[in-house]
Amino acid sequence: MGTSPAVRTLGPQDLGDVLRVLDRTPYLDVFVASRVHASGLVPSRLGGELWGYYESDQLRSLCYSGANLVPVAADGLATKLFADLAGRRGRRCSSIVGAADAVLAMWDLLRPEWGPAREVRSCQPVMQLTGGPIVPPDPKVRRVRPGEIDILMPAAVAMFTEEVGIAPTGNDGGAYYRARMVELVRSGRAFARFDDGAIVFKAEVGAVTPRACQVQGVWVHPNRRGEGLSIGGMAAVAAFALRDIAPTVSLYVNDFNVVARETYRRVGFTEVGRFATVMF
Repeated sequence: MGTSPAVRTLGPQDLGDVLRVLDRTPYLDVFVASRVHASGLVPSRLGGELWGYYESDQLRSLCYSGANLVPVAADGLATKLFADLAGRRGRRCSSIVGAADAVLAMWDLLRPEWGPAREVRSCQPVMQLTGGPIVPPDPKVRRVRPGEIDILMPAAVAMFTEEVGIAPTGNDGGAYYRARMVELVRSGRAFARFDDGAIVFKAEVGAVTPRACQVQGVWVHPNRRGEGLSIGGMAAVAAFALRDIAPTVSLYVNDFNVVARETYRRVGFTEVGRFATVMF
């Protein structure tokens, strides 16, 4: 490869270089790192493509292209070249998500062909916790058991619909979403508090790497909001995750969700970056 900037699709032979890029900010790039660790960059297992931006023969930036388009450590020319490649391939993703500066720069370039977006969330604080929660965990929060998937699913669908603005049913009637939830339950990464047999708080640990994991799907039953269930609930999920899953717990939250941001701060999470999401 020459010394001029270039982008190419990466494979198993590039794994070491890719991990070095991802390890710069493991609390930010959990999703892409989880796919890389799980697949070893074997194309049939990756669920998409991973593009690399090279400068002076060194891998500087990445971009995952699958159900989501996710730039990693991308700025300046890397962002432009990733957007150019994505534009030539045509839109295959349901969202662009990642570090806010890169995502919004890519969207500026892609919007003439891919727009309009269904929604652009331009400021989503990324928060992390490493030293354990600073409030007591809710002792009623526990792992969801495989036999409880039918109790979990209505809560999961309600959370997704409320957060994303559309139901997770798609063209398959929700089969893929249910399969994903079953996978999380079986792997011990779905947590909930049950009161009288009903879920009143829930959250899952989605992406996982050896260095970090990412909490998603935080939800409190509408009839129980305002009681502080999310504070003890998130403390419990974080404690489980730090003990059993990874040494750092991260998440990202919409800046306009003031209640959630305050909840995470009270648990002990601190802001470490900003994401943005463009949804189609």
